[in-house]
Amino acid sequence: MTTRTSQPSGGALLLSEMKEFASFPKSTQRYIRRSLDVAYGRSNPIQTWSRDEGETASIRAQARFYKQLDHLRANVPDDSGLDMIEPFLGMLVTLVAFDLGQDRLPTFAAYRFLYERLLGAGARPWLPAAFCAASALPHLHPDRRRLLLQSISESAATAPGWSNREPIFWPEWVEKVDVAAAA
Repeated sequence: MTTRTSQPSGGALLLSEMKEFASFPKSTQRYIRRSLDVAYGRSNPIQTWSRDEGETASIRAQARFYKQLDHLRANVPDDSGLDMIEPFLGMLVTLVAFDLGQDRLPTFAAYRFLYERLLGAGARPWLPAAFCAASALPHLHPDRRRLLLQSISESAATAPGWSNREPIFWPEWVEKVDVAAAA
């Protein structure tokens, strides 16, 4: 697989990633931050993100699925050898199917943004295949499948190479500050 090494400066990349994150719907931003908290143990996700029993159950299920992330990170195939596809891609598609089933990642861009942070830059070549496979699974409503599959551009699906640059911007939960009390 080919990787591109020509990269803009770190500040420009940070701003670009921040703009991309800001372009997502608020529910998508919230889900990405929650997912990163679950994946990296950044806080108590249930205490921080749960608004009701349904969301508590969803976070617990997500934590069970995300236990596979360490294994996936350690086993990202470094080439297109067919012997490495099944153990990696099968597990990745299952994980992606869970996240897409939560109905908070409405586009390939939002999914890619999250999964680059969950798995690292080395997984970029595999993200379009996992997204397309999970988006086509029958657990999603046909209209949702259509919207997801239409959200991946031809250039993303057929890219001749991928950047090996790790993501810079990692969105986090920020507590609200009482402006009156802070003054």
